[in-house]
Amino acid sequence: MLLGGIRIPDFHKRILFSDEAHFWLNGYDNKLNCRIWSEANPQVYVETPLHPEKLTVWCALWAGGILGPYFFKNDEGHNVTVNGDRYRAMITNFFIPELNNHDVQELWFQQDGATCHTARATIDLLKDTFRDRLISCFGPVNWPPRSCDLTPLDYFLWGYVKSLVYADKPQTLDHLEDNIRRVIADIRPQMLENSSKIGRPDWTTSEPAVAFICQKSYLKCNATRLSFE
Repeated sequence: MLLGGIRIPDFHKRILFSDEAHFWLNGYDNKLNCRIWSEANPQVYVETPLHPEKLTVWCALWAGGILGPYFFKNDEGHNVTVNGDRYRAMITNFFIPELNNHDVQELWFQQDGATCHTARATIDLLKDTFRDRLISCFGPVNWPPRSCDLTPLDYFLWGYVKSLVYADKPQTLDHLEDNIRRVIADIRPQMLENSSKIGRPDWTTSEPAVAFICQKSYLKCNATRLSFE
């Protein structure tokens, strides 16, 4: 890829993609990602609890590994959603120490345009570590503002994890959290390397389930995908 007039070999392998996802205890799916096809108007109604319990999970992924999962909790250990303060606390107390524990150099960090990601305090904090190697709205390298599903977390990781963690029908958030940790820990390095190649001519995988999840999600962003050639 050419960046600032400089060709960076295997740039797609050097991007640390990051994002959060919600995991509802009842297995609820985001309605924006759910489509029902029928020859007739199906008039489908789905009954869901008014306030289902959920976990908010953060991960970062690159061709060489996964940092996380990180579960957002308050000081009392209760599950919470993410805001600017909690996101910056995660960066300081979890992400940077984890990054320092891995033998990685010159990785580029990517995040989408969520408000908690792009607050000035957050951008300044990330620049302290990544300098100009920050891909973000309001960062040194801009990120397409409406292209969240360009990342391997959206077209691979979250779909793959959610396809497995509900298999034993967890009844508590602790059980669901354990399942998420187990599934992510079991992801093989080859799967990560393949996920970083999706959209490139050399992408292949011997995992049928992974291929289905990746190809289905990738089609959504095919028209606006980034090219790492």
